[in-house]
Amino acid sequence: MQLFLGPNVQALEQEFAELCGVKHAIGVGSGTEALHLCLRALGIGPGDEVITVAWTFIGTIEAIAHAGATPVVVDIDPATYCIDPQAIRSAVTEATAAVIPVHIYGHPAAMEEITRICQEYDLKLIEDAAQAHGALYQGRVCGSLGDCAAFSFYVSKNLGGYGEGGMITTDNDALAYQLRLLRNHGHVEKYRHQVIGYNSRLDELQAAILRVKLRRLQGGNQRRRQIAALYNELLAEAPVITPHEVEGCVSCYHLYSLRAPHRDELSQYLTEHGIGHQTHYRMPAHRQPACKQWGLECLHLPETDKIADQIIQLPIYPGMSDAQVQYVADTVCKFYAGARGCR
Repeated sequence: MQLFLGPNVQALEQEFAELCGVKHAIGVGSGTEALHLCLRALGIGPGDEVITVAWTFIGTIEAIAHAGATPVVVDIDPATYCIDPQAIRSAVTEATAAVIPVHIYGHPAAMEEITRICQEYDLKLIEDAAQAHGALYQGRVCGSLGDCAAFSFYVSKNLGGYGEGGMITTDNDALAYQLRLLRNHGHVEKYRHQVIGYNSRLDELQAAILRVKLRRLQGGNQRRRQIAALYNELLAEAPVITPHEVEGCVSCYHLYSLRAPHRDELSQYLTEHGIGHQTHYRMPAHRQPACKQWGLECLHLPETDKIADQIIQLPIYPGMSDAQVQYVADTVCKFYAGARGCR
């Protein structure tokens, strides 16, 4: 009996690599550890700077910090909430070693332009694809667009297990070898350890569950897209900004995020009407006490700060019915327009 890295993990790795169109998928303990191991395997550490965004889960910043590198956060594109490529270019210094674009909410970042910048400055490119299982950028699956990519299998993700888990994807054989060493104590054979590594092994139970759920991922993503389209239609006359999908991108709609005036009052109204919702990242990473050591609170990130007071996530999941979508949308409309609704 194997508790981790057994036949289910190996099969899941092969199946996930096929989904992403890459040569290697390496199962690890979490999405945060996936990012950390990517940085370590690429040789990024003390003295290096890594450019990313503050509009992300704190794990993106933690991974950089745990590698010993310095996080440099820049502003976002106000249409997609992903990293602004021009902000990357402005932030590059002699110490910059890598860029981590976050495919936030399941919408791909502007990878063509980001790749061009990384090639120009000889920077490593690590996709934070924790929310982007199955999302497409110009016909390619997220996870196949950089030097490597990190996925999370946290329970709430489009592909989530019954606990923690993560995956790294890459086409680089040497990098994949290093990642497999690092995730498992540098182990090469019994009682022989080639490098100082970590305990970040995906377990067999999670892999078995994920293999079953992986077969349903594409269908679930398609249903999420249908729900998002219905929300867009029903909320067209409300004074909110619905998600924008860039041409050539196919979002997997991990979350359906509105920019909504009077967000906090709307949140209370939804709660009163029995509607679950979230206000993710209302305190962006650069405002978090944990990030004061890098002076990030002094940064001027106008787009990030603006949406932190506006963003609200409405319910979206494959099992949601059209009637439930209608009820949520009608409730939002009634908040803004009274009993008349907004249709």
